[in-house]
Amino acid sequence: MPHHDPKPALSPVPDGEAALVRAMGGFTLTAAIINIIVGAGIFMLPALLLSRMGAAAPVAFLAGALAIVPIALCFAAIGSRVATTGGPYSYVGAGFGAFPGFLAGALMWICNVASSGGVGAALAAQVAKGFPLFAEPVPRALLLAAVYAALVALNAFGVRLGARAIAILASLKLTPLFLLVVLGLPFVDWSQVEWFAVPSLATLGASMVLVMFAYSGMETALIPSGELRDPSRSVPRATLAAIVLVVLLYIGIQVVCQGVLGARLATSTAPLADAAGTLWSPGLVALLATAAISMTGFLMGNLLASSRLLFALGRDGWLPSAYGHVTMRHRVPLLAIATHGLLGCVLAIGGSFEALALVSGAANCLIYLGVCLAAWQVQRRDLRERGTPFVLPAGGLVPLLASASMLVVLATLSRAEWSAIGIALAALVVLYAVLRQLRIRRATGRR
Repeated sequence: MPHHDPKPALSPVPDGEAALVRAMGGFTLTAAIINIIVGAGIFMLPALLLSRMGAAAPVAFLAGALAIVPIALCFAAIGSRVATTGGPYSYVGAGFGAFPGFLAGALMWICNVASSGGVGAALAAQVAKGFPLFAEPVPRALLLAAVYAALVALNAFGVRLGARAIAILASLKLTPLFLLVVLGLPFVDWSQVEWFAVPSLATLGASMVLVMFAYSGMETALIPSGELRDPSRSVPRATLAAIVLVVLLYIGIQVVCQGVLGARLATSTAPLADAAGTLWSPGLVALLATAAISMTGFLMGNLLASSRLLFALGRDGWLPSAYGHVTMRHRVPLLAIATHGLLGCVLAIGGSFEALALVSGAANCLIYLGVCLAAWQVQRRDLRERGTPFVLPAGGLVPLLASASMLVVLATLSRAEWSAIGIALAALVVLYAVLRQLRIRRATGRR
């Protein structure tokens, strides 16, 4: 008679990568990427780009597409090879080691909490356009606190519920946006759109920081790789499908807004809603609602993914170990969810969309540069964790093109922006040294 070992007792507080549930498939990941990319940027950028580039504003989205497609290929390649939770933190760490990985992870979290605050501020502005009461400081703060509390609560009930909410929100916001493009194109005044008269390369480069913010999101959506069922297949397909859809949508929206609103676009605080209202009066309310849904969907996806970044940092000893724990019942990192939600809410109450978007966009360019170089490195070493990976064509050519495009964008940053980045990096280097010593002491103490 075979001997059966007694069933081991369950740990009261599961932790580490094995505690996560691989519940997300390719369709859910595609929805998650689109949901985070199409957040607040496209609802605010048509006016901001017009003020910088004039009628040639759509060219900025075209240039951004040329930059983002090689980057998406790099994310697809490295995401199919590195299947642990952490996104760019895990990718850069796998390519170059703990220190570069830590810098990427910390920068990623700074970027994500800044973008959460910026989109939260934009959400409050959209609601205030329909209900002016929420332009007042106290009602605005209460609105944002209620939104973030609801998002934390939804995320606390497990990745499946959060993923379903993301898929629903993505569908609700994409349908009106594609309708705006399809129904608006026949009414475009093409004299308001210019494809060749770019003011200057410096102007285009400066606009690209905002465009890269608008295109960013895949790096955040890929953080919960430890909860994907088949990352080697789903990551490449979802990443590339999402980027193609978003590029087509963004160019179409910019053209419709310019062609329908003309000079009025430059002063609009809700460009898409105003364009829809010009085409059809009830469209104003419909697009305001779409903007609110879109931004809420972004905040939901940002919270789900960014909390997993804090989880990964806790799992690896860079944060208190409590961040690497998940709840017994729903298997979610509750402390990480609450921390990111609280800090995002504070920034949303005290900040503005444009300022926080610039911080996030500049940090994203550095993260993209690191991931593109790491994609070349792990492919060169043929690192693989689960399944057959996606292989970049032409060896290092794609990472080289992607890295070059990020260096060009970074070269356009102002001295003040570079100073802020330099201070942040210097602080992170010091923080890394302190945390490394603490990790060594903890490991020595355990022995």
